[in-house]
Amino acid sequence: MELTRRDAVLAFVGGGLVASAAAAERAIEDGDGSVTGSDVRTLAALADVLYPSSVEVTREFVETAALGLAMIDDEYLDGLSDALDVVRTTSRRETGRRFASLDAGLGDDVLRATGAGRASPDPDGTTAQRVRYYVVDGLLYALYATPRGAGLVGNENPKGYPGGTERYRRPPTEESDGG
Repeated sequence: MELTRRDAVLAFVGGGLVASAAAAERAIEDGDGSVTGSDVRTLAALADVLYPSSVEVTREFVETAALGLAMIDDEYLDGLSDALDVVRTTSRRETGRRFASLDAGLGDDVLRATGAGRASPDPDGTTAQRVRYYVVDGLLYALYATPRGAGLVGNENPKGYPGGTERYRRPPTEESDGG
């Protein structure tokens, strides 16, 4: 399953954040530059680590997701950039290589070395808590708030998406109930 810019926009629209979705689209079309190329490459590599192997991440998806979240919170891009710097620094320290050049297994080791896996998300907390908040939780929100991403965990009708009462009355499909 390939995630596109449209999927990222749907995540914000479904969450009732229509203004964020529209503003993210405008920022990309205008070449805003709020998210650097290095940040997007690192986010895409992180998504490859965090997302199920059946998901193909595109640059447009992570860029739109990051910009959409930034439209909610003025300080989000600064926090995200700082958290990504932590990941990149940890990668260079642990492997001697750029994070975006690592395979998913080594990327997972680097992400764990930041401490984000054990931290509670907090945008004002420790370094590990900020990495968890801005990087891990931000990317997971972007995936599972989309209808296709939510379908991976059996929720074909995530909050904010119309499905009608017929959708709720249908029994789960084999794919959605793990069978």
